[in-house]
Amino acid sequence: MGENLETRVIAGQTLVELGHEFPNLVVIGGDLNKSTHSNKFGAEFPDRFFDFGPAEQNMVSVAAGMAASGKIPIISTFSVFATSRPYDQIRLGLAQSSLNVKIVATHAGIITGEDGISAHSIEDIALMTALPNFKVIVPSDGIETVPAIREAILTEGPAYIRLSRPATPVVHEGNCNFEIGKAEKLLNGSDATIIACGIMVDIAIKAAASLASEDGINCRVLNMSTIKPIDEIAIVDSALQTGAIITAEEHYIRGGLGSVVAQVVGSHSPVPIESVALPGYAESGTAEELLTMQGLTTNHLREAVLKAISRKN
Repeated sequence: MGENLETRVIAGQTLVELGHEFPNLVVIGGDLNKSTHSNKFGAEFPDRFFDFGPAEQNMVSVAAGMAASGKIPIISTFSVFATSRPYDQIRLGLAQSSLNVKIVATHAGIITGEDGISAHSIEDIALMTALPNFKVIVPSDGIETVPAIREAILTEGPAYIRLSRPATPVVHEGNCNFEIGKAEKLLNGSDATIIACGIMVDIAIKAAASLASEDGINCRVLNMSTIKPIDEIAIVDSALQTGAIITAEEHYIRGGLGSVVAQVVGSHSPVPIESVALPGYAESGTAEELLTMQGLTTNHLREAVLKAISRKN
């Protein structure tokens, strides 16, 4: 706890390790290999690394062909380029045929540095969860990134893994028990449940600690690192046992974790729900500035929890 790690760096190292274990693993890059750290795989396995330059549609189409030929292709580029630009190819070439391609996308969300609005990826979870057959994974930290990539490779079918650019806090001590489709209970509580993914998991833990010490409110915290398939049992149990749900994500408020959770809660165990998420497109700025401006802080999450609890019967 307290250490910061770059998930994109961890991903690059993990792909090299897995390359030794899986001889049919190949990596397809898009002119951003140094930034995504997929160049490490290229240096270790030059015959299994393919750089297509800024041609994402071609990357996806070739990955589909490789998967159909028995390879396990990893598409590596920025999230904003990995999802929206080649979406037609992803839908037709990967999702409809359920091909065994893994998209490991870095620089997701708004904490991409001062690159500006065009580099922000705030719609990607919505896009990828809308595709049948796709699994959508958002690791909470560098520690969880390792088993997330490994499990995606071991699981047949297409998957999307969402990673960040900067170093982010580590929430796990040592190894973590990652399982696709299973939430991880990090804190137990009876007053409300915070369900978070990605960088917001650390903020959820801090908000829960603040609420406990300052308000006497005990929050359950779930790390929902798999958005699809979502852990419906964990969500329903939390709704029934705590009576209020608050979601937290570095993604647009529509179509992401909050929307998926709300659908489950509304269908099975209706309780007050509040969402801490991006209200729209951000500006250019540092990660800290943008998270504050967009309402993704410990204080904003505290306020959402208090509001949800106030709405309980």
